[in-house]
Amino acid sequence: MTSNCYIIDTSSLIKLNRENPIDVYPSVWKKMEGLIASGRLIAPKEVLNEITKKDDQLAEWVKKHREMFKEPTKKQIEIVQQILKNHPSLIDVDRQFDADPWVIALAIEMAYSSQQTLFIIKRIVVTEEKLRGNRENIPFVSKELSIEAIDLITMFRIEGWKF
Repeated sequence: MTSNCYIIDTSSLIKLNRENPIDVYPSVWKKMEGLIASGRLIAPKEVLNEITKKDDQLAEWVKKHREMFKEPTKKQIEIVQQILKNHPSLIDVDRQFDADPWVIALAIEMAYSSQQTLFIIKRIVVTEEKLRGNRENIPFVSKELSIEAIDLITMFRIEGWKF
């Protein structure tokens, strides 16, 4: 049996909030909260930092769900350093926060950590960024590192959600 764990990027949460505002589409957000409660939707702390730069509904929502945001580990720091060594244009050096390499690093660390479960846990990155040629972005680097990257709608389909 396989269970999916999703590592979500800032772009997906922002798009979800823009197209399905929390106050208008509460059922979508309840499903997301269910994934968080089961430990199947997580993000690096950098995603929280990016989102809370603004003071909006999404910022309030993520503050209420801090348990989904994971502190960087020593291993993740090493992975991020390696990613940026090989893909320096993945980040924008002018931005205060840039979660992209941290999303990938969290997925890699989790994918290669020893499992203490009876079933397989598949780690999948969720981002709205699209694979475009050799442009260094989350899907490009994820593909190179054998980490699956999907968008929100694909995650909804995998989970069998209908609204």
